[in-house]
Amino acid sequence: MTLYEAQKQQSYYISGLYVEPAVTRRLQALGLNEGTLVKVLNRKRRGAMIIQVRGTRLALGRHISSNIEVRQKEEKA
Repeated sequence: MTLYEAQKQQSYYISGLYVEPAVTRRLQALGLNEGTLVKVLNRKRRGAMIIQVRGTRLALGRHISSNIEVRQKEEKA
């Protein structure tokens, strides 16, 4: 699934970045690397979202969030 499809207040692991190389490098510099845990804090109507990654909040637009693959964080029993 993509980060764009992610639910509010849920945590996910990054499994791949599929945007332009320059954008990929910038996201990696901000800490969005494969295996990184992110939490969706808020979603806006037009596709923008606010995520938390490594203690920092980031705003991502629809174009970027729809090209980031994520997997659901497994809940502990």
